[in-house]
Amino acid sequence: MLKAVSSSLRLQILNFLFDKGPLSYTELMSSLKMNPSRDAGRFAYHLKFLLKADLIEADVETRKYCLTDLGKMVIDVADRIERNASKPKGVLVRASRSALEEFDANRIASSLIKEAKMPAELAQKVAKEAEKRLLKSKTKYLTAPLVREVVNAILIDKGLEEYRHRLTRLGLPVHEVSMLVEARNPDSEDAKTIRETAGDAVLREYVLLKVFPRDIADAHLAGSLHISNLSSWITRPNEVVHDLRFFYQNGLDLEKINAFQPSFSPPHNLESALSTTINVLIHSAKEIAEAQTLEYFNVFLAPFAREVDSQQIKDALQLFIDSANQCADTTLSLELTIPNFIADKPAIGPKSKPISKYGDLAEEAQLLASLILDILLEQSRIKPLLNPRIVVKIRAETFADERAKALLLKAHNLAANKGLVYFACLSKKGEEEASFSGLGHKLTPDLNGDWETDTLRTGCLGWVAVNLPRISYECEKDEAKFIELLKERLEMAARALEIKYAALKQHAGKLLPFLMQNANGDHYFRLENSSRLIDLVGLKETMESFYGKNLQDKKASHFLESIAECISDFTHKASKRRVRRLLPSILPNKEASERLAELDIDRYGFGKVKYSGTRERPFYSTINTIQLHGSQASPEPQMTDPTLTKTRLGGALTVIEIDDTEQVTDELLSKTKQATEACALEFLTYSRKLTYCANCKKSWFGLLHKCPSCSATGALTLYDRLTY
Repeated sequence: MLKAVSSSLRLQILNFLFDKGPLSYTELMSSLKMNPSRDAGRFAYHLKFLLKADLIEADVETRKYCLTDLGKMVIDVADRIERNASKPKGVLVRASRSALEEFDANRIASSLIKEAKMPAELAQKVAKEAEKRLLKSKTKYLTAPLVREVVNAILIDKGLEEYRHRLTRLGLPVHEVSMLVEARNPDSEDAKTIRETAGDAVLREYVLLKVFPRDIADAHLAGSLHISNLSSWITRPNEVVHDLRFFYQNGLDLEKINAFQPSFSPPHNLESALSTTINVLIHSAKEIAEAQTLEYFNVFLAPFAREVDSQQIKDALQLFIDSANQCADTTLSLELTIPNFIADKPAIGPKSKPISKYGDLAEEAQLLASLILDILLEQSRIKPLLNPRIVVKIRAETFADERAKALLLKAHNLAANKGLVYFACLSKKGEEEASFSGLGHKLTPDLNGDWETDTLRTGCLGWVAVNLPRISYECEKDEAKFIELLKERLEMAARALEIKYAALKQHAGKLLPFLMQNANGDHYFRLENSSRLIDLVGLKETMESFYGKNLQDKKASHFLESIAECISDFTHKASKRRVRRLLPSILPNKEASERLAELDIDRYGFGKVKYSGTRERPFYSTINTIQLHGSQASPEPQMTDPTLTKTRLGGALTVIEIDDTEQVTDELLSKTKQATEACALEFLTYSRKLTYCANCKKSWFGLLHKCPSCSATGALTLYDRLTY
């Protein structure tokens, strides 16, 4: 046997059979670069020597030669001898476990077997090839990322892409980390922000590489879909709608979540109730991706405001709003009257002041709403206050109650004077119990028929945006093909959302300790009731792609109806089949609207792509827009078409654009009534451009380049409240 491998040519034959697997007589000669006519005798001699030594064997059926177990053992021994004889001394590797170790090819094979699930024999071959390449290098020490890069290059060379996919290392390039650390803008110099940005980048890559099937990941990267909040896709829901009664009754049991956190008993007065609420916002913010809503805020807080001086209430609310401003994307939902479905519910408040039901607290609830609006109005006169967001609900009984009408007028005064307020019209029959977040997300009692279980202590699981204009470019204005491609994209979006639900359901107790806390055997957050949204991006541009600007054409109306019907049918069937509460929506999504438009322009060019905005800043529409001309509202016709009602089940936001002049409060209220009655809009806000000067602490209407008061230019903050 030792004589058999004493020839370098015979050792080459063994190595070729190890690296490439079984080879024929001709293939072996070709690999050795031997001439069949000149070297046939010499080659046959060496081949017979190896056969006689039982190092190789011939397969009669395939007429190929392969290694025997003894031959594999000889190759292994020869490799070890070569490694120890020729390896440069002291070659070290910076291992991923933060230690310097001597290079060992067996570790490569072990990683391939463990991480890439590669068969042991194939792993040994790849490790052997990697060792040869690495030891040829002149470097004094190797790094784990370098070793991985070399192994991945070998896998690509050998066509083993699936294994390379599993072995990919996640993270940021050194240059990007350097830019992040050295950044000097306020958003990046903070150490926590740097850690979060780097961590988010890793999780985004992980979700695209490991969590999603290839077709969904490719659809996102190509721009057919946009999956929002990728970094938190498998760790957090998007939004949560709180029910403060849970905490007002049970207090905060934080010891179960964090042993170092003290628990809080149920609040006993207004200040402690607001303190509890802030703690709820702070702890929830760690476990949600985007926003949280305090539904029926002034109603559920009303028991604690009973027999309390109005100035004391205002001072407590002022402190609360200042604290809530630090909790990103918080929505306070205000009721101007006590809804009938809440009026008879037992009120939860201080035990020292027992109250039978919420219907007895209309005066306190209205006082709280009035003081909140006063505080926001005072603050907005100095600097626009964009958080917390305020949702004011308009019901059928609002205009029959004089105090409610006065509050509605005060809310419009806030909108007219640099404040940001949203109006939810819930006067339509069957919509009285709906819930809206400041992002436009909508929940109704459509799941179990119970407003408490369907709209509270749940929220929005996540959303996936479908690029509608991309479908129009791909189908070349063929309506039937458009519907076919739309169904495919909807199906991928639904699968992505189902993957998120499965991941959260599996790990909710570990990932969401606060939201999943238990009281009397009942989890606080109802994960299974969360809605999953398929967001429709670029509907306006899609219709323009098919019909130009003539959107009143009968064909356009018919096609729009076909799109709405397709989406409605798909979500209805999917909800019945496997995906609970799958809802279509048209919601503000700046990242998706810009990214998808830019990707389409890169692919098809400015000449073909229909987009909104400018050539320098193109985007697709993701909101309904109404332009005001004097006292008349002029809505985009296709965006207010009644056929689109079914595409807004998960929520929609209409933005009414007002100019940079002073607005009369009464006229603004009339415009709201016109928009909700004539255009049947459910959720709207007013948008105007504002400029704030940090130097003189003043704000003005419009986007200015110089402060009118102090002439400063570098101290200006521009607020363009209109989101795409």
